[in-house]
Amino acid sequence: MLLELRVENLLLIERAELRLAGGLNVITGETGAGKTVLAHSLDLLLGGKARPGVVRPGCEEAWVEGVFSDVGGALDAPELADLRERIGAGEEIVLARRVGADGRTRAFVQGRGASAADLRELGGRLISFYGQHEHRRLTIAAAQLEILDGYCGPVQLALRQRMAAEHGRVLRLERELAGLRDRAGSRERDRDLLAFELGEIEDLEPSAAEQDLLRAERSRLRGFDVLREAVGAAAEALVSEGSEEGGAIALLAAGEGGMEAAGEIDERLASLTTRLRAVRLEAEDLGAELRDYLSDLQGDPERLEEVEQRLERYDRLERKHGGSVEAVLAYAAQSREQLALIDGGSEALERLDGELRGAIESSDEIAAALGKARAKAAPRLAEQVVTELAQLAMEDANFEVSVQPREQRGAGGDERVEFLLAPNPGVAATPLRDTASGGELSRSMLAIMGVAAAGGEETLVFDEVDAGIGGRTARAVGERLQRLAAGRQLLCITHLPQIASLAERHFLIAKSAQDELVHTTVTQLGAEQLEGELVRMLGADGDDAAARKHAQGLLRAA
Repeated sequence: MLLELRVENLLLIERAELRLAGGLNVITGETGAGKTVLAHSLDLLLGGKARPGVVRPGCEEAWVEGVFSDVGGALDAPELADLRERIGAGEEIVLARRVGADGRTRAFVQGRGASAADLRELGGRLISFYGQHEHRRLTIAAAQLEILDGYCGPVQLALRQRMAAEHGRVLRLERELAGLRDRAGSRERDRDLLAFELGEIEDLEPSAAEQDLLRAERSRLRGFDVLREAVGAAAEALVSEGSEEGGAIALLAAGEGGMEAAGEIDERLASLTTRLRAVRLEAEDLGAELRDYLSDLQGDPERLEEVEQRLERYDRLERKHGGSVEAVLAYAAQSREQLALIDGGSEALERLDGELRGAIESSDEIAAALGKARAKAAPRLAEQVVTELAQLAMEDANFEVSVQPREQRGAGGDERVEFLLAPNPGVAATPLRDTASGGELSRSMLAIMGVAAAGGEETLVFDEVDAGIGGRTARAVGERLQRLAAGRQLLCITHLPQIASLAERHFLIAKSAQDELVHTTVTQLGAEQLEGELVRMLGADGDDAAARKHAQGLLRAA
C-alpha cells in the first residue's frame, strides 16, 4: 500500500504531499492543473524515464518519494537478491527518484543508491499502473497468464506454485547432470593425472617442519669447511693443545690461584676471585662444547646430495601446487576428493538421471493440469469480460483469450496467454497492447479484473479510465472501481463526479499564478469541501442549486 507520495519541484508542483489510505482514492482538478504530473511522478518511482524539462523552472532538481507499507514478499524475487542484501527487510519501503535540471536521474531504495532497473523490478511488484502513457502491466503476457490462472481459482494458483518449484528443480538437475556428463568424458584422463600428482605428494610425505630441518642441514653441509675452521680456532683459543701456555683456560686458572692468595691479604678481593672462577668454569664448559661440536661435525658429500635432491622435490611440488607446503597439502586433499567423485561418478550419474526423470514426470503432470484448466476457463473469461465491457461504454467490443503453446516450458507451464481486443465491430481482434488506447486499456482492465478477481494486493493506479464516457456508464465505471478497491488500494485520476463521489479519500489539484510563476497545490478535501468540488466537476457555479442538489444525490448514493 502506498502510504505517502511526496513531490517537489516537478513541473508545476513546487511541493505536494499526499497521505493515502486503503480503498478508493481519487484525484481531481481542472484540466491543466497538474493531474498528469502526479501520474508522471508515479512513473518515475517505477523506474520510468524523466521527460525533458520536468524540473520546475529555476530549480536545480526535482524529487519524488513514495512510502509503501505491507510490502510482503515484494523483495523475494531472485532479480532483487542484491538489493535485498543491501537494504535488508522491513515493514515499510521508501522508493525515491531525483531528477537534475540536466536530465540526469538517481534512484534510491531505503535511502541507499539503486538503479532505475531496481525501481522497475520492485515498483512493479508494489504498483500496477494503467494509463495512456504509463506502465501497462495488463499488456504483459506473464500478467495475462496470471490473471487467467487467478480466474481458474485457488487450486490453479496452487498448481502454479508447484509448477514453478518443479520447473526450477528440473533445470537444476539438468545443469548438474550436464556437468557430470562433461566430466565423465574426460574422467579417465583426469583420474590418471590426479593419481599421478597425488602419488608424487604422498611419496614425499611433505611437512613444513621437515623442510625447515633439511634447509638447516643443507646450510651446515655447504659451510662445513668454514664451520670447522671457525669452531676449531675458538676451541684452540680456550684449550690449546699445541702451546705451552695451554690457552685461555690455563691462563685463567693461574690468575685464579694468584687471586686466592691475594685474597688472604685483602678480603675485598674475595668477590672478584669468585667472579674470576665463574669465568674460568664457563670457559671450560664452552671449550668442551666446542670440541663436542667439532667431533659431531661431518662433511659428507653424499648426504649433501641427498638433502639437495629432497629439497628439490619440495621446490618442484611447491611450484606446481601453490608455492608452499601448506598449499601442496591442500591440493592433495582436494585431489583425493576429486578422485572420490570421479570414482563415484557412475553412481552419481545414475542417481541424478533418476531424479531428473522423476522431476520431469511430475512437471509434465502439473503442466497438463494447468493447460487443461486454462483451455476450459479462457472462453468463459472472454464471455464475461465482453459482458462487462458492454456496461463500460464498450458495447461493440469483442474480447478473446488466446491460449497458445509455448516453444519451451517455463515456470508457469506450457502455455502463453494473449488478451485480444477489437474495440469496434468489423475489425479483427488484436493483442491488447497494440489495440487499446489509454481509456480503453483502463476500462478493459476494470472488466477483466472485475471478472477474474485477480491482481494481488498491490496498489492499482488508473489514469484516463473515464475517457470518452459519462452518465450511467460513468456510474458503472465508478461502481466497478469501488468494488475493485475493496481489500486493496486504488488511486484514480478522474474528471467525472460520478466516480469522485465514491472515493474514500479525495485530493484536489489546483493551480494559481504567483510572482508570474504558476504554482500547483494538492489538498485533501474534507466532507464540507467535497460537495463544492462535485458541483465544479458538474460544470456549474457554486451557487447553482440544481447542481448542488445533484452533487448531494451522488454523495448519498455512494
